Amino acid sequence: MNKQVQRARYIFFDFIAGGLSYVLFYVFRKTHIEPQKFGYSIPVEFNETFYWGISIIPFFWILLHFLSGYYRLPLRKSRLQELGQTFFVTLIGVLILFFALLLDDWVSNYKNYYSTFITLFVLQFGFTYIPRLFITTITNNRIHNRKLSFNTLIIGSNKKAVKLFNEIENQKYSTGLKFVGFVSVDDKETYLLNQYIEHLGNINDIKNIVNAYNIEEIVIAVESREHSKIKKILTQLYDLNVDIKVIPDMYDILIGKVRMNSIMGTPLLQIHRNIMPVWQVHTKRLIDIVGSTIAIIILSPIYLIISIGVKLSSPGPIIYSHQRIGRNAKPFTIYKFRSMVKNAETNGPELSSKSDCRVTSFGRFLRKTRLDEIPQFFNVIKGDMSLVGPRPERKYYIDKITAKAPHYAHLLRVRPGITSWGQVKYGYAENVEQMIERLKYDIIYIENMSLYIDFKIMIYTIKIIFQGKGI
Repeated sequence: MNKQVQRARYIFFDFIAGGLSYVLFYVFRKTHIEPQKFGYSIPVEFNETFYWGISIIPFFWILLHFLSGYYRLPLRKSRLQELGQTFFVTLIGVLILFFALLLDDWVSNYKNYYSTFITLFVLQFGFTYIPRLFITTITNNRIHNRKLSFNTLIIGSNKKAVKLFNEIENQKYSTGLKFVGFVSVDDKETYLLNQYIEHLGNINDIKNIVNAYNIEEIVIAVESREHSKIKKILTQLYDLNVDIKVIPDMYDILIGKVRMNSIMGTPLLQIHRNIMPVWQVHTKRLIDIVGSTIAIIILSPIYLIISIGVKLSSPGPIIYSHQRIGRNAKPFTIYKFRSMVKNAETNGPELSSKSDCRVTSFGRFLRKTRLDEIPQFFNVIKGDMSLVGPRPERKYYIDKITAKAPHYAHLLRVRPGITSWGQVKYGYAENVEQMIERLKYDIIYIENMSLYIDFKIMIYTIKIIFQGKGI
């Protein structure tokens, strides 16, 4: 089953639910609320207000469900979690609509407020949840009956991997895992798991294997003696768009790390790579787009002034662009106002320093105020970058950094940013050692990502701009 088709089903029925609940609520107000207010029957007329509502309200609900992360995993849903999520999001949405549109309505008595709120909630929740329940139940039944499955790879090859394979294969109700093969941690002549499924390679081949076999889920089932290599394994997997699970040790079970999401399934520890809650991830992206669009409009006169200043300061192009590495190690073209002389890197990549003679006098001002970075608002709108995130680097320097600090790879889990905690705390780096020193701040940021932290970093960045302490 195609994920996009399934996602489209949920969106379609949510759209219908938003429109249908609005129509019935509009009729309810005309036939029950307004007659109490005016003292006579009110005819149900679909006027301009109705058409505005029916044009906007369904999209409002789609946006709210999108921000909640409901559409992220269309084929992997728990009906109980779906019930709770639908209830909560509907409650939030009805509260927003109630206070934004209904609270200032004239009513005959305060009880009308209760009836309007409850009626809108019941209609919206009912029309939203019932189609979802049917779609999710049908999908889950197909998974349980092995009519729908997900290509799965086992990392591991010995006793634990064999035990896991047999447990999952012999379950009465399938959990959707279809094992296409396994990869080994170490190279050997024979593997215990080889008698059940195919050996596809070792951990160093993992990326090619995932692409070649269209792997959707990976289960790590290594032996206790191989635990020291789990960090290396996860580093290999960081940029792959797959769900990752591991067999929990008894220690993980005792301290409560194992969370059951299926009563009948084998207990596995889900590795959540969403650093922020899903609703914050989508809200962050929304803030990026809206904030960058507003910034480009407001700063348009400054763009013009800086362009003239760059052109007059030295011969060469106004915009400097080159390739940097973004999220999931994908290269992209970054844009900056040129702050150095033309062809400043004819001898190869070279970091700038405070006394760098390649920096023009106007370029030094741009760097102090960070105004050289503002063309990157276009990168943010394109999706290459975020307003806040680790600063992107060139592959040349990433190779040098990872040779000394392999954990730099974790920075590639998120979109790079126009500003970062590392840049706010440390400033521009003049050599690889300083880049590694700045790295620790960006790692701390990633492990604590939230909208609250982003706002704090943006506030400090604005402070640095006005103080001219960018260098």
